[in-house]
Amino acid sequence: MRKIIVTLLCAIGAASIAQAQPAPPPAGAKYVNMGSSFAAGPSILPAADNSTTRCGRSANNYAHQIARKHSLNLVDVSCGGSTTAHLLGPWNELPPQLDAVDANTMLVTMTTGGNDLGYLGGLSANSCVNIAAKTGVKPERPCNVVPLPTEETYAGDEARMRQIVAEVHRRAPKARLIIVDYETILPPSGVCTVVPLTPAQADSSRAIARRLNEITVRVAKETNTELLAASKITEGHDACAQDAWINGYPSPGVPVEPTFYHPRLAGMTAIAAALEKQIWP
Repeated sequence: MRKIIVTLLCAIGAASIAQAQPAPPPAGAKYVNMGSSFAAGPSILPAADNSTTRCGRSANNYAHQIARKHSLNLVDVSCGGSTTAHLLGPWNELPPQLDAVDANTMLVTMTTGGNDLGYLGGLSANSCVNIAAKTGVKPERPCNVVPLPTEETYAGDEARMRQIVAEVHRRAPKARLIIVDYETILPPSGVCTVVPLTPAQADSSRAIARRLNEITVRVAKETNTELLAASKITEGHDACAQDAWINGYPSPGVPVEPTFYHPRLAGMTAIAAALEKQIWP
């Protein structure tokens, strides 16, 4: 009798888990993509924006790829350079990215938080300074050095990410929200020709990336929100890898694709494939 009861309880538990799995959005459903350049995909052709739009969205970023394949009604408000504050509030002429989310939204993806910490800006600024010092050639634009994030900066980033998640759930109670973290940019150790950083600078950037990923994982876990670990998917395809899915930084005689330290098409396609597997298993 006890064995029968245990079997029934296990069956009920399995059924509950199966029922808890969100249904994939149907064709025609509204899908909102938010976040920074790692969601937008600047310089990945073809461009989705017109010449008057400054966000650098690609028609082949991960959101466009899955929307196209599954006939979703995509509203892509991701924007290169944006911070979590720009999801919550306006950014000059741009309205808050969250304004795109409403009760009709069935799917939301976002990659955000890196620019709050000066993560990408710091990589480019340090590379710029080092190349200028090595070559003695004055750069076309100033190498605006970015300060390292403080504990207050990390805490603010996390607080705003939590606020964004809460707002998505409030505005679109039927929506499935998936946070996509940042692709892996640097190798586990060392540097290379297209990563002109000092060992100390590279280690500092890795530390920022780890803290950003820890924040993202914690927010997802503690708000019961789905996470796609792009950082894991792209391991081994960093800027120094033979099969790099991320751009490095140029130096004399060593050109790289724009935009520096940003995803290539292969990286976006890998994330799109992982999202598809997660949403349409």
